Amino acid sequence: MKFAIIKERKNPPDRRVVFSPEKLAEARMEFPEAEFIVESSDIRIFPDSAYRALGFEVTDDVSDADVMIGVKEVPIEALIPNKHYFFFSHTIKKQPYNRHLLQAILENNIELLDHETIVKKSGARLIGFGRYAGLVGAYNAFRALGLREKLFDLPKVQLLSDLSSVKDELDKITIPNIKILLSGTGKVAYGAKEILDHLKIKEVSDALYLTSKFTEPVYCMVDVMEYSKRKDGKVGSKQQFYKDPSDYESNFMPYAKETDMFIAGHFYGNNAPYLFTRRDAKSADFKINLVADISCDIDGPVASTIRASTIADPFYGYDAKTEKEVAFDSQNAITIMAVDNLPCELPKDASEGFGEMFLENVIPAFFNDDERGILKRARISKNGKLTERFQYLQDYVDGIE
Repeated sequence: MKFAIIKERKNPPDRRVVFSPEKLAEARMEFPEAEFIVESSDIRIFPDSAYRALGFEVTDDVSDADVMIGVKEVPIEALIPNKHYFFFSHTIKKQPYNRHLLQAILENNIELLDHETIVKKSGARLIGFGRYAGLVGAYNAFRALGLREKLFDLPKVQLLSDLSSVKDELDKITIPNIKILLSGTGKVAYGAKEILDHLKIKEVSDALYLTSKFTEPVYCMVDVMEYSKRKDGKVGSKQQFYKDPSDYESNFMPYAKETDMFIAGHFYGNNAPYLFTRRDAKSADFKINLVADISCDIDGPVASTIRASTIADPFYGYDAKTEKEVAFDSQNAITIMAVDNLPCELPKDASEGFGEMFLENVIPAFFNDDERGILKRARISKNGKLTERFQYLQDYVDGIE
């Protein structure tokens, strides 16, 4: 079987790749029956020469490969019919802007396997860039704090070579006496936690966080059962919440009254209660003045996130009274960081970490008869039709709202 590492064609350019040269060489050694080729790219974080140096064919024509492996959406005009494709298609939530892409995939008899749908039996994600989103998002939170308060001037992550350099920059700063709330317990949240721990910020329990004053910066990591509660006052459970969140309401305001910086690293599911609303943000008790919304759900559970920001211009302000955007350092504004492609700022580390997960979980499935069901669960389309697992997308494909 022949695998191709394809060129990223989406704008703005994305320098990430699924396999670094070294990890691809490891895949070749582990699976000698597989052939790997690389599509030439002038934007990839690893140059063509790095792949050639390890003996890989680098070419402008990969049409003879069976499986195409990329990161972001492939433009419709670049799709090659009758192939297997791996990439983030951004279609499984029926995103309107990619309907035509999924239609074209079906029309071209393409077997699409989305990185987001590579999951365990339980539905838990097996691969992703979550850790790197968390790392960069938390770093950007402190960069925003330093700029707004004129305390320090951290460089942009994209100007640094790797994660080690990011941490070196953090070693140069001193964090003021603030209280930081981190939501979530997945890869994103733990990536952000890695930054907080590197800064030697003390972690405290939610009980202590909600009732105490401190003489040093502290943070509290909260899960859905802390910032949500049952409407009827009964004890809730995470399993119950994920199954049907309609019985729950937000319990976020007690935290908002005690928090200076909020790092949103949670996953937000359909019909779950918002963490805080625009009305909540107007309250005199609402103390949060800086939000790093790594989850970045627009006009969603974090009401101050009214748009995504960009790597080039990552910060804006939210005026709670007017519900309008203002300058990020405006007086009384909530400073917002809501970049929706954070791992792009750390392409080398993100690519190396992603390749490790892809080699461990995906490539073996092609050679062991998919014994864990990885490919079967991930496959969105086959033979020009949606697979059973993704039949719910049919009205989306048909253009029915």
